[in-house]
Amino acid sequence: MSYDVAFRYQLALEPGALTTIGATLHALQAAIADCRNAGLIIESDPAVILLARHLSTLCADRADDAELRHACAAQIAELRSRPMLKTLALRGVAYDEPAKRLFHSEGRSAMRRLAEALGLNDGSFDVRSNKAGPAVSGEVTLHGETIWVQMSLGPFGSDRAICFRKVQGRQDHIGERNHWAAVRELLEPDRFAARIRRDLRLPLPTPAQPRLVA
Repeated sequence: MSYDVAFRYQLALEPGALTTIGATLHALQAAIADCRNAGLIIESDPAVILLARHLSTLCADRADDAELRHACAAQIAELRSRPMLKTLALRGVAYDEPAKRLFHSEGRSAMRRLAEALGLNDGSFDVRSNKAGPAVSGEVTLHGETIWVQMSLGPFGSDRAICFRKVQGRQDHIGERNHWAAVRELLEPDRFAARIRRDLRLPLPTPAQPRLVA
């Protein structure tokens, strides 16, 4: 079944009611969807082109390109200075696939930074991720020879989202007594690593021996 809705042509001819970027984008997206349903070529459809030009008109009186580029750069810097993992942990990621995907990506990176702060050697630990079902956050786990750390959003909130315990090897999935920490602690890996070593009574990491170069 094909569609070619006349309303979009009428709207393109008389776009006066489209006074915002959001409303115009919605009309443009609807026109593109109609084209696809009807098997028409989007690039040459007159309604799509007129609506796109109307969108350009709405944007013409906004800030110039240089100012907008500066604002984009400022937003990028602000976002990079504000860890998204903490925000995602506070708001939750259930039933939000893009947020959940970012939560796991950021979580794996945070666990690798923690492993480095703990002095774990490459190959002596695993960082794994299990997204589980849409209603839960899933888990991100760091599992070493003597330590197991897992991040998962549960009913107790972000202040008890990190569970860590001492284990006897990477096949030990039970370990000793559980300890709890907040997501914000994971974002300060050096301080959190010191707490883990203290709470689990782990020895300090052995400094790597310098290589002898002939």
